[in-house]
Amino acid sequence: MLCTRNYRPIEISNVLCRPVERPTAEEQSAVSVRVIAPEEALLWSDISARGWSHEHPELRDFLLDLGAISAAREESLCFLAEYDGNPGAAGVLCIHDGVALFGGSATVPELRRRGLQAALLHKRMCYAFDHGCDLAMMVAQPGSDSQRNAERKGFRIAYTRTKWRLCS
Repeated sequence: MLCTRNYRPIEISNVLCRPVERPTAEEQSAVSVRVIAPEEALLWSDISARGWSHEHPELRDFLLDLGAISAAREESLCFLAEYDGNPGAAGVLCIHDGVALFGGSATVPELRRRGLQAALLHKRMCYAFDHGCDLAMMVAQPGSDSQRNAERKGFRIAYTRTKWRLCS
């Protein structure tokens, strides 16, 4: 019925959630994660844009602008993951009424498969626990590496959603 009214599906994604609990200690000497300082907003935006635009370089400028907005929001905490001191992954954490939304995670192509996303998930979970959250949620493409990383960290699919756009 939506298609007969010129709506088209533009995204299918899984919403995942899990209770926030005190995470166990993780040892990864080569990976470190921290909340960025205000003067690191451009670095964070660049890492995020590089990670997200790898397969779609035409989106790089848009993603840089989006990263700058995310880094400037008071409600957003921007986390940077480094591998052997080299910035390689970026992620956001937003907290509202005890819910921690894990969002915007991306890893630069040359540092993928080194545990940066797992470390970002772990550090954001620690932060959420320390700040009184009881529910964590995130969104991932079905079957993606992001979904698999989240499931390894205890996230489970709450529901699958479809986003629609009205086409002219």
